[in-house]
Amino acid sequence: MIRMRIRNKSIIKIAAVIATMFFAHALLGSDGDEDLLKQAKQLFGQLPEEMVSHENPITPEKVELGKMLFYDTRISIDGTVSCARCHPFSLYAADGLRKSIGNQCKTNPRNAPSILNSAGQISAHWIGKRTGVEDQAKKSVIGAGSFGMPSYMEVEKKLKENGYESFFKEAFPEDNDPVTMDNFAKAVGAFERILVTPSPFDEFLAGNSKALDKQEKKGLMAFMGIGCTTCHSGVYIGGQMYQKFGLFEPYEKYTKSEVIDEGRFAATKNESDKYVFKVPVLRNVARTPPYFHDGSVDDLMQAEWIMGKVQLGKDIPKEELEDIEVFLKSLTGKIPEDALKIPILPSSE
Repeated sequence: MIRMRIRNKSIIKIAAVIATMFFAHALLGSDGDEDLLKQAKQLFGQLPEEMVSHENPITPEKVELGKMLFYDTRISIDGTVSCARCHPFSLYAADGLRKSIGNQCKTNPRNAPSILNSAGQISAHWIGKRTGVEDQAKKSVIGAGSFGMPSYMEVEKKLKENGYESFFKEAFPEDNDPVTMDNFAKAVGAFERILVTPSPFDEFLAGNSKALDKQEKKGLMAFMGIGCTTCHSGVYIGGQMYQKFGLFEPYEKYTKSEVIDEGRFAATKNESDKYVFKVPVLRNVARTPPYFHDGSVDDLMQAEWIMGKVQLGKDIPKEELEDIEVFLKSLTGKIPEDALKIPILPSSE
């Protein structure tokens, strides 16, 4: 185990050094923008219009139903919790709290990440204990710290009592009894799968070199060069792997976390998963503080510096941190307009 960690650290450091040399060299010529764009395309790729699923095809009827369910508090044990409570679009689908508050004012164990662009990740939740957005939606309603409902049967009963049957029939016309928790999960999942937020960075990746200004490009170069893309790469700039938080030093040394979270170990009980978390998506990161699994850090630049110390073994200079922060702000995207419109919920009358 110790040998594996040492080897992992060495690989990260070597990758960071090689990446810094490679990207710096690529940008020395007169065609700097072209070279930068080429490297960025290789590492990130173009954001899709929707996060499709073969198991749960997106339809307008599912999306409409899923949006209503996303906002409905009547399917929580105390009538106060909905998906939108922990993921309000006014805060870019995070809640701004260190740890989310569920039914009966219960504190959840971890920070609520944004659900924007989240359906493209390898799993849901910081420790990957949900297979995807559909699984997360279904299990949240009986989660002790979330909706708190006693059973799926009780949720289905509530849905029927509150006038949802006709909407489920439209969304799932082939089902004789469509008001089921599996269909609930598919509807909410379909809604979340359209929550894609294209940003200025995506315009740049599409070939518009003017979409990013000089400092944003410097930040992108630094982000790639110092090794951030070892974990934060791909279309969603993260969300595709698990990684130990604190490869070079214990994370709590810098986050000042009150509770030391053992991460994915809680879900798998594997010793190798201690302090391992899903790498978060960085899209809209500038709009979704506080940061890390426990919301222990409020400032984005401070979070960058901590990541440099504990993940890369580097003390990133202030100027470079500033450039990276400016680049990260270019990842702030546009929320789909329809998602911002609060739906009219069905009633039992």
